Amino acid sequence: MLISRSNRKQKIYIFIIEIFLLIFVLLINLPFFWMISASFKMKDEVLAFPPTVFPSRINLGGYIYIWTLVPFARYFLNSIIVSVSIAISKIILSSIAAFAFAKIPFKGKDTIFYIFLGTMMIPFEVIVIPNYIIVSGLHWLDTYWALIIPFVVGAFSIFLLRQFFMGIPRDLDDAAEIDGAGKLKYLFSIIYPLSKPALLTVGLYAFLASWNSFLWPLIVTNKDEMRVIQIGLKALQDSWMIEWNALTAASTLATVPIIILFFFVQKQFLEGISITGLKA
Repeated sequence: MLISRSNRKQKIYIFIIEIFLLIFVLLINLPFFWMISASFKMKDEVLAFPPTVFPSRINLGGYIYIWTLVPFARYFLNSIIVSVSIAISKIILSSIAAFAFAKIPFKGKDTIFYIFLGTMMIPFEVIVIPNYIIVSGLHWLDTYWALIIPFVVGAFSIFLLRQFFMGIPRDLDDAAEIDGAGKLKYLFSIIYPLSKPALLTVGLYAFLASWNSFLWPLIVTNKDEMRVIQIGLKALQDSWMIEWNALTAASTLATVPIIILFFFVQKQFLEGISITGLKA
């Protein structure tokens, strides 16, 4: 009898938690749902009060506008090129540095690593001007180099991968050394296959950060053909009028690559989040 009451209370408690989480998820996603709905509304209906949940009729004017009157396709392509390049570069370069910090003994390793960690405390706004001076001096303004090179490696990525690599058993290090495998061969043939969750986590973080970047692309690009998608969203606004249906249509399309990417790597991403950083 006591067990039955205990089970009943537990089920009620779980049901209440599930209802609370469902409400929380709906509230969190409400702006996203409204954005999609508004992208199919007429301009006047977007700002109507009281607001309508669904459009009275489907209007594709916003989508037609961004593909015909604005070089949105170019913005989209630039963001894909920059974000993918940064993600791949950060995975490769950060993993090599993390491997050195985790598996290769050398003098001053811990000191250098802590200096790397210290750079995480520096706000990006502080280094914008020095970075701009360097990029300008190299004549990289309005090029992909300016958008990609400053972000091909990062202290957080090195830290995350180092923590994961340190959890790989030392027995594998000894076995690889006995078999005569070099450091790079050991990294690419053994460490990489075992570290897919962590590598995908780093890549996804890098892709998201680059895709959502606004300040740096705004500073180093002036030509429309080099603008990225976040600058393109700003281009849909001016001092006199905002094309709300076009802006929400562009915002909806801007979230598609992120959703698709997370859909394919969500399992590895969540696994990487749960198992990295457990060993200091």
